[in-house]
Amino acid sequence: MTSPPSKNIWIRRQQCPCGDWKCYVTYEGDSEETSSITSQLVKNDSTGSEAMVSPYVGMVFKSDDDAFEYYGNFARKNGFSIRKERSRLSPQLGIYKRDFVCYRSGFAPVKKKPTGEHHRDRKSVRCGCDAKMYLSKEVVDGVSQWFVVQFSNVHNHELLEDDQVRLLPAYRKIHEADQERILLLSKAGFPIHRIVKVLELEKGIQGGQLPFLERDVRNFVQNRKKVVQENDALLTEKRENDTLELLEACKGTKEADEDFVYDFTVDENDKVEHIAWSYGDSVHAYTMFGDAVYFDTSYQSITYGVLFGAWLGIDNHGRTIFFGCVLLQDETPRSFSWALQTFVRFMRGRCPQTILTDLDPGLRDAIRSELPGTKHVVSIWNILPKVSSWFSVSLGSRCAEFKSEFDVLYRVENTEDFELQWNQMISMFGLTTDKHIALLYSFRASWALSYMKGYFLACMATTTYSKSVDAFLKGVFSAQTCLRSFFEQVGISANFQNQARQEMQYMHIKTCIPIEEHVRSILTPFAFNALQHELVLAMQYAVSEMSNGSYLVRHFKEIDGERLVIWIPEEEQIHCSCKEFESSGLLCRHSLRVFVVKNYFQLPDKYYLNRWRKESSLDFYDDHITRTSDDEWFQDYHCLTETLFTESSITKERADYVRRELTTQLTRILNEVRNMPECEGVAMDLTFSPTG
Repeated sequence: MTSPPSKNIWIRRQQCPCGDWKCYVTYEGDSEETSSITSQLVKNDSTGSEAMVSPYVGMVFKSDDDAFEYYGNFARKNGFSIRKERSRLSPQLGIYKRDFVCYRSGFAPVKKKPTGEHHRDRKSVRCGCDAKMYLSKEVVDGVSQWFVVQFSNVHNHELLEDDQVRLLPAYRKIHEADQERILLLSKAGFPIHRIVKVLELEKGIQGGQLPFLERDVRNFVQNRKKVVQENDALLTEKRENDTLELLEACKGTKEADEDFVYDFTVDENDKVEHIAWSYGDSVHAYTMFGDAVYFDTSYQSITYGVLFGAWLGIDNHGRTIFFGCVLLQDETPRSFSWALQTFVRFMRGRCPQTILTDLDPGLRDAIRSELPGTKHVVSIWNILPKVSSWFSVSLGSRCAEFKSEFDVLYRVENTEDFELQWNQMISMFGLTTDKHIALLYSFRASWALSYMKGYFLACMATTTYSKSVDAFLKGVFSAQTCLRSFFEQVGISANFQNQARQEMQYMHIKTCIPIEEHVRSILTPFAFNALQHELVLAMQYAVSEMSNGSYLVRHFKEIDGERLVIWIPEEEQIHCSCKEFESSGLLCRHSLRVFVVKNYFQLPDKYYLNRWRKESSLDFYDDHITRTSDDEWFQDYHCLTETLFTESSITKERADYVRRELTTQLTRILNEVRNMPECEGVAMDLTFSPTG
């Protein structure tokens, strides 16, 4: 019996979120990996036959395998294939003669047909071709060498062209990566012809260009069915054992580190179902940078049949930070709900202001249920790869035009224009009844800028952040081993991300405006560079004051695209119609232009969000700092409330988030003060009412 593979293979989720089990999503980035073998074959084929020396009598090889490989490559370049014919053995030299011949050498033996039975007559390809290469082994100075003793390249049949020779049985091989994919698709119920089509799409090649035929896939699946059934039984046992080992690893980590948190569920058979965990440093980081969270659910394990979800964030230096992760047995709204409940519990009851996810109806339903006060965003970099996969076949050469129109639509600034242009676009491309168009439309409030303007994203909905997340996940999945080793690798990657220190960067001044100098002294290099970019561009905008004290800000080259900036001098508050500050926490070029016009030498303190400041530290709300006096507790209280109240006056969304955060943090602080030892026999009687 063949044992199941020991590798833990992680792949991108490819089941389409439209709900049709036959529908697949392929990712352009993954085609590089999945088609690497095919690319190598193309590379080999691209070497012209004239660049390869024809075998000749006296040619020397280190081994008979090297000779067979060389002759095989020569044969492929010249339109035929070869096979091993005869070998001769001696007690002293072992195998000392090898005969390699053309695949059409000799004649097929005549088979006797049993009386009364019907047999299909198959015409043999053998026609007595005399093309051959014979070798003999000799020992020279104690080293074995193989010499060509006979060679003929005379064929009595037609040689094949390049597009035909690859279909000869000798060259039709299903490589390991393709075998795993075929078995997975077959297990999911895909018919053979559909499996072939999926492989062609994934590799980005035209139909009929795979290095094997549809019948090869059919034969492979049939031959592996028995082995797969045997492996399934062994794999089920391995999954259960490895899951229990993972649980033991979590228990052991908890005993060694009391700040480590984990939870799990069991099914009706009392077997571990879902499991989630997080680290003390991650919970700690969340107190400062948990306003926006990305929940990545893009990878699943073929070996264990589980979905991996990672809660990630972004720190004040623009780096990806790890908050926690979960392994789920399925992708139902119930499972996602449990994951979200557990995450919020890990994070001491704090819900994020915004959560970014992939396009997933089940996950959307869970977020609506468990995080009703949290804005849900589907980043455009989670959508665009699916757009290519969904419409490349149906639209053909018009797919590029569709993607261009879709990008314009994504950037439309008001919902009325979006609705109008959406209907025009789907009508123009004949996609009115397309199921994927319907899915995108149902999610429009989570991805179209016109609907989610002002959602706080903390610079996470960018290509740069997407690449950072991909790099982190590749680090997590680098160890293709059992679940316990995977657990250890997650810990290593999480610790590396959270403990990384930003290298010292010199922040150059570009405008000589006093605001820029002041910003440089407060913000991290990441935040400073982003705001500096806006400040440089602000100089290209003209400002017109309106009768009500507001301003119209317009680029000097553009007639359209003006922005309305509202200035409230009594409170030193500024609001721009572009909503950039509400989205990133950094002021836009339009607001900065007004501040310059108003002769401000430095920005009001409220516009330096705590999450982007240099002094922002993962120790800011550290529960483990030892305080020796009540004064230190109230100093912490004062620092916390001052920061939160300052930020709460900026936008309604920030105020709602701060209100929830203030309640959670003050309750925690007062509870810890209440539990402090009595001082000189006097106990502290503290109560806190969030509505008081």
